[in-house]
Amino acid sequence: MSAPAVVEVRAMVRAMVGTVPDPELPVITIEDLGVLRDVRIGPDGRVVVEITPTYSGCPAMDVIRADVLARLAECGYEDAEVRLVLAPAWSTDWISDAGRAALREHGIAPPHPAGPVSLTLSVRCSLCGSPDTREV
Repeated sequence: MSAPAVVEVRAMVRAMVGTVPDPELPVITIEDLGVLRDVRIGPDGRVVVEITPTYSGCPAMDVIRADVLARLAECGYEDAEVRLVLAPAWSTDWISDAGRAALREHGIAPPHPAGPVSLTLSVRCSLCGSPDTREV
């Protein structure tokens, strides 16, 4: 298979597999959740899909693996492989903007994207309990 053909097939397979819904949160795809790590096409045309669990020991990975293999088989890629990739560990930073929007639309507060989160700490007033205090 020529290099341009491999790139085209890889993009097509990634788009197809990327639509597999997360079994625990079916409002979001494995692509938008950031679980779909990579798709590779071997020199023999064999498809290898790499996925990363959202946490160590995630029971949904077996279902995701089966769903990805089923989707690939439906499209004629019956000799495909799904590999689990543990490093680097999944992060909520990998959730796409579309994934965050889907979660929000379905009443799930998506985690804040990467970046500093400012915190203001204060001591409550011992008389009234107000957090609006300052050190004197």
